[in-house]
Amino acid sequence: MESLPVEVVGNILSRLGAARDVVIASATCRKWQEAWRNQLQSLTFNSDDWPLYHEFSTSRLEIIITQTIFQTRGLQCLSIIMDDVDEFNAAPVIAWLMYTRETLRQLHYNVRTTPNINMLEKCGRQKLEVLSLAHNTITGVEPSYQKFPCLRSLTLSYVSISALDLSLLLSSCPKIETLTLVSLDIVMSDPLASMDLSSNSLKDVYVEAISLDKFILEADRLEKLHVKDCTLEVFELVGKGMLRILKIDDVSVIHLDIGESGENLEIVDVSNFTIMWAKFHHMISRSSKLRKLRLWGVVFDDDDEFVDIETLSSCFPLLSHLSLNYDLREAALQYGLQGLLERCPHLKKLVIHGVVSETKTHEECDTLANFTSAIVKLMRKYLHVDVQFEYE
Repeated sequence: MESLPVEVVGNILSRLGAARDVVIASATCRKWQEAWRNQLQSLTFNSDDWPLYHEFSTSRLEIIITQTIFQTRGLQCLSIIMDDVDEFNAAPVIAWLMYTRETLRQLHYNVRTTPNINMLEKCGRQKLEVLSLAHNTITGVEPSYQKFPCLRSLTLSYVSISALDLSLLLSSCPKIETLTLVSLDIVMSDPLASMDLSSNSLKDVYVEAISLDKFILEADRLEKLHVKDCTLEVFELVGKGMLRILKIDDVSVIHLDIGESGENLEIVDVSNFTIMWAKFHHMISRSSKLRKLRLWGVVFDDDDEFVDIETLSSCFPLLSHLSLNYDLREAALQYGLQGLLERCPHLKKLVIHGVVSETKTHEECDTLANFTSAIVKLMRKYLHVDVQFEYE
């Protein structure tokens, strides 16, 4: 151990992450103490890492975090995740941010402050690459002053922010690639709850538990879009056909438009979603590169509409993974599997998701038995396809 360079020791301590483990390990010898003070790059205070965190008072936690941070030099990653703490006083939080602002590249922080402070103003903007904030309020974004030239990932969870400030914040991050928005309290200045976000660098967007009348996303380079548990009247994606992955999970939307962005889709994953079949088919029918398609719990507005698998299969010659919903209660038995298997020579995996009622009638049991027998008989001709059933 004595032969290890102090820089290597610093990397070892940084990989430990948890502040308590780092402090204990640094007591090994003088070299490790030196590495702790001068070479440590990452430090994490997480209430799940140490049971005693739950027993300390807020003021005691503030003192522990302050003393620990102030013994280091050159921190690049600081994570303060204290789920049991309602709020910290603003003074120590400002001190932590000001002390590390010259070197910090990643900041993860999820505790309210009293009074509220402008986290965007206090954290080091010049080198920050990853910013994750939760349970905070962001107001008065000034793009001309609060620029984040190196920021690549932004996560906002349970944050109160206006639609305008969020748009301005995004515009102040010229290199941002990943945006995550979860349960935002979006402050509106007019009766129409609308939000317009634009970025030329975004590649990955995740949106969860957000309700809006209108949400427009302009992202020419967007490759992955995941929308979950949202209520939207209008959602429009304006891009240049770079989208490869589209996931929609338990979303209520009246008008969904991804424009020309679907031409290069490779993965489409849709569950618990209602849409008109004609619109959905038009949205993905030009995705000739599609490899994976999952449709679980998808309801079409017209009762006469159904998943025309043969039509879909003709559009996706490269399809290798397919997951479909089979609802025994509705006896939805015919999915055109014969035509699908014939037209998709690259298909390797077929997953059928079914719903079976708790009180199964004799008719339902017969239907399930007949369906299983039909699938077994059919798949004897296509032994290269892995068939799986998932019932609930």
